[in-house]
Formats: sequence, structure tokens, C-alpha cells
Amino acid sequence: MSESSIQTSTPEQSQPHRVMLVTGLSGAGKTTALKTLEDLGWEAIDNFPIRLLPLLMDTPQAVRRSGQERPLAIGFDTRTRGFDPGEIVRQVRDLEQRPDYAISTLFLDCAGRELQRRYAETRRRHPLAQDRSAEAGIAEEREWLQPLRRWAENVIDTTNMPVSDLQQEIRRRFALEQSPTSVILTSFGFARGMPPSADLVFDMRFLRNPYWDRSLRDLTGLDAPVGAFIEADGAYQGAIDRIVDLLTFLLPRYQDAAKAYVHIAIGCTGGRHRSVFVAQEITKRLQAAGFCPTVQHRNLTSRPTDAIEESPAPPPE
Repeated sequence: MSESSIQTSTPEQSQPHRVMLVTGLSGAGKTTALKTLEDLGWEAIDNFPIRLLPLLMDTPQAVRRSGQERPLAIGFDTRTRGFDPGEIVRQVRDLEQRPDYAISTLFLDCAGRELQRRYAETRRRHPLAQDRSAEAGIAEEREWLQPLRRWAENVIDTTNMPVSDLQQEIRRRFALEQSPTSVILTSFGFARGMPPSADLVFDMRFLRNPYWDRSLRDLTGLDAPVGAFIEADGAYQGAIDRIVDLLTFLLPRYQDAAKAYVHIAIGCTGGRHRSVFVAQEITKRLQAAGFCPTVQHRNLTSRPTDAIEESPAPPPE
């Protein structure tokens, strides 16, 4: 795009708002697809009556911090009230004439034998087979959905797809540039309990403890004297280098696996000195490597006590 085109662009020339209709056979993965789209930054609505779609599209949407509306993913299937495939196609064709919206369709398909296996495994009834076999309900639903299957621009057959593969496929096709995996670093004290949602935990209790230096006791890992004390430990540099190497190797793979969040916990005994300094340093290195981590210090303001710092391990739960 040229500089002149950037200068002359106006709000009226903005891209149309993306709307994707998500449907398919019951048990084929519609819920997984919608949840993955939501993690990617889409606004997802499930089991929405399609006859109300024009009203929904005319309703102002909450905007993101960037000021841009989120793309909209609307889930529906044979269980949705007023479901009529032919009428849905006609209605959406009319909506496609609106220049301010770009409408597409995603259809989740799956072989009947695999759907039967999934329903048998979960011991759930097929929605169209309350008083008969799942096989009969699946066959009827497939016939109902044929007009939508033929009409859809995007079709994903999930017959041989585990959930993780479907998530990856959704991410590959529909990821937004603004939706990378979120990386959160938390410093904490083992003596005060571990963060319950951590994906990766690194223990810094092998480093010398600044708490036992009286001039450093009331300071924290955010203070330069504490940082200098920790860096003087001969094990510090090698350990941090290896941790950062591991994280820069793993984080792109979490991104490829469609993981929305990665929570990295850095612990020491009390959560005020070593873990705080190391979390700050790892955050800086990840930023230099092109990641955008968020750092938080859970126990930074906790009161330091000998009883806590002498604790060799977390108390039993």
C-alpha cells in the first residue's frame, strides 16, 4: 500500500465486518470450533435463531481496545429454534447484498460411523433420535443439512480429527493477526502455595537467598541491590540462559497447538526476592526475542518472616 493511499483512506473505505455462520452435524465439532474461534478473538454466539440475524447485525457491538469490531461467528444446527435450511440460505443470500458485511459459512462434517462411536462413548442421545437409534437420527440430520453442506464455502471433515487437530485447523484457517498466544509470568512463594493454573513452573530456591542479608531483607527483586546479589550467584546465568532457551523453543509450539494462554510460574521461598527478579529478567529476554509477555508478582507485598524463609517446601494441603 502506498503512502498516498494511507493518507487518503477514510472510515467509509474500511473493510466489511466479517460474519461466519458455523453449522454441521451434531457431534462433528461445532462447539469446539466456536470455542477456538472465540480464543482467536472472534465474538462467538451459539444456537442463535438465524431468523434474527438481521436484527443482530444491526445491533452495535462492543469494540476492542484497538477500536475495531471483532469478527462474528454464529453457531446453529438442527436444534436451533426455527431451523429451516432452505430459508436460511435465502435469508443469508439477501444479507450478502449488504456491502458492510462479508458473510461466509463453515460446515463441520463427519462420517456416520464415527458420530455413532462418539455418541456411544459419551452416552448421550442424538438430538433427532430421542426414541430411536443414533444411526437413524444421524441419517435424518444429514439429509436436512445437505443444502447447507453444498452451500458452505468452508467444510472441515472431522472424522479422523482429534479435538487438538480440529483446533489447529480452525486456527490455521481463521486466526486473526491480533490473536497470538498470551504469555503470563507469575512470581510466587512456594511457602505460600503454588499458582493453581501454571503450565510451567521453575524453582529458584537453588539460588542464594537475599533475605538472609539484613541489608536486603526489606527490599524486593525489583530493587537493584537485590538483583546484583542474585546475579553474583555462579548458578544464575547458566540457569536463566537455559530457561529462556527452553521457553523460546516451546512458546511457538504452544502457538501452533492453538493454546490461548501459557502461564509460566517462577517460584522461590517467600516470593519477594529471587522469583521476582528472575521473572523480570525472563520477561525482558522474551520481549527481546519477539514475544509479548505479561508479568505479575503474586507475593511481592507479603510480609517477610523467618518462619516463611526457613520453610524448605510448600506446606501440605
